[in-house]
Amino acid sequence: MTEIVHVGLPGREYDIHIGPGLLGQAGALIGPLLRRPRVAIVTDATVGPLHLETLCKGLEIQGISSVSLTLPAGEATKSWPHFERVVEWLLKEKIERNDVVIAFGGGVIGDLVGFAAAVLRRGVRFVQVPTSLLAQVDSSVEGKTGINAPQGKNLIGAFHQPSLVLADTEVLGTLTERDYLAGYGEVAKYGLLGDSEFFQWLESNASRAASGDMAARIHLVKRSVEMKAEIVTRDETEQGDRALLNLGHTFCHALESATHYDGSRLLHGEGVAIGCALAFEVSARLGLCSQEDPSRVRAHFRDMKMKVDLSDISGNLPDADGLIALMGQDKKVVDGKLRFILARGIGEAFITSDVPPEAVRDVLKEALRGRG
Repeated sequence: MTEIVHVGLPGREYDIHIGPGLLGQAGALIGPLLRRPRVAIVTDATVGPLHLETLCKGLEIQGISSVSLTLPAGEATKSWPHFERVVEWLLKEKIERNDVVIAFGGGVIGDLVGFAAAVLRRGVRFVQVPTSLLAQVDSSVEGKTGINAPQGKNLIGAFHQPSLVLADTEVLGTLTERDYLAGYGEVAKYGLLGDSEFFQWLESNASRAASGDMAARIHLVKRSVEMKAEIVTRDETEQGDRALLNLGHTFCHALESATHYDGSRLLHGEGVAIGCALAFEVSARLGLCSQEDPSRVRAHFRDMKMKVDLSDISGNLPDADGLIALMGQDKKVVDGKLRFILARGIGEAFITSDVPPEAVRDVLKEALRGRG
């Protein structure tokens, strides 16, 4: 039942294994990468108690020993203090350049540990073992690593590709409904940006996957990963097409900053869903897509019981100009101009810097009025 997607970056190729029971097979799959039978695992306080023992046993079966470090769970862990802690721990454990570090957790752990691996001894190899839907379909498959800064999200980091990705779809069964659905925001993004047939499939089948249908889950993860792998292979360092993957993220990152990365108010994938809806609203406002498209996007997210509007975010938010100012800190600013990912229809996203600020401001003002 395992599917494999190959990422064909010249000189940095790797495979993504997708299916149930991969933690138990970790030793057999990671073993061929090792110069010596020892790995270092970094996980978090949510994933560790649930799954670390299974992973370690999967390694032990093949005679691979491991040491592990457990960090606090949550977005606040993507910071200088925890980055420093990981690097110093890896040095204390005498991890060598030819060794392998395992990032075992969601997107926060993958980003943080990947960045630590990128700079440790000027680069050691690492394996992504993503445990959240968001990480399985998005952050583990790209080579983007990093931490947050007070000025914004993911502003400090490096491109460092993993040597292998093990996406165990059985692990998704231990996610809370909210965490699973937050990850689903990234899944829907792929259909919205470049595959209308996939989005149509999601409209009919995503609820089955959310309810635990393993075949539907595997297909959902595989198609998302295939789309990401295709784009990353074409444009590894985001000089062109790769920016399409940022659909919804310009709005999302501003909202995350506005909520101070407080996961109780807004999770990243929830911000992506809201951001995708706003991007389609701006596109419709500019006459790029039909008025029905943003309604269809919102209706699907509502059907999935997800956050869709700014009114779904608790607490105070800045006004429209305040949110636009936060967007100005985004990495997608080029030559002082903010790049947006807009759409000519579902599955037809494109990159542009030619967006009238008043159109964005009007959409945000309208969305904020909906908060009452």
